[in-house]
Amino acid sequence: MWYDLLRFAHVTGACVLLGTGAGIAFFMVMSNRSQDPVLIAHVAGIVVVADTIFTATAAIFQPVTGYLLTREIGWPLLEGWVLVSLCLYVFVGVFWLPVVWIQIRMRRLAQDAAADGAPLPDEYHRLYRIWFACGFPAFFAVLAIIWLMLTRPDLTVGI
Repeated sequence: MWYDLLRFAHVTGACVLLGTGAGIAFFMVMSNRSQDPVLIAHVAGIVVVADTIFTATAAIFQPVTGYLLTREIGWPLLEGWVLVSLCLYVFVGVFWLPVVWIQIRMRRLAQDAAADGAPLPDEYHRLYRIWFACGFPAFFAVLAIIWLMLTRPDLTVGI
């Protein structure tokens, strides 16, 4: 029963990370295409809240439930696919943490432009390009982690 609950929590967390990440990316890209500071400020505000509630919560619980699962099953943390998953998880975090700050800054810039009735400033566009570029490696790393969890390939190196 404990194993089933842990596994359910872990898989649900992976779904939340993937789904929230994809949803946030979609809505940010679509609102950015409008170049409307009012719309972008609104969407970016929702994105920041969603990242805080869903992504951050799942990001905290994923390593906890993963660790508990490895203990429950008896897999060592240095098991090939587990270790690669952990490395990829850190890799995702390296891209996600700056993206959180960028989203908050983009929201503020869009809010300021909307309040002033002005177009989005150059800084917003620069940050958007960085935000967009950071999304690809993080998204594909999450997909790789999910693939590793599902397939658990033998990644041992023969000596």
